[in-house]
Amino acid sequence: MAKKKKSIELSEKNITFNIKNISYRVIRYYPTAMTIDVMVHEDKVKIGLQNLAFAHLPKEVKKLIKPN
Repeated sequence: MAKKKKSIELSEKNITFNIKNISYRVIRYYPTAMTIDVMVHEDKVKIGLQNLAFAHLPKEVKKLIKPN
């Protein structure tokens, strides 16, 4: 059986990006599911935690999370 890869903690890297006036801060990356957990902020107010698909991230952020 294949081993499950654990999540990679990225909160100490302080990776942030904006999509449509909403700010996202990357918390952790799940390589097996190709998703990330982000903290969502709108107008400097914390909205909550959200799980996003890795494919929906801006190209600059993808390079920071998973450099090839």
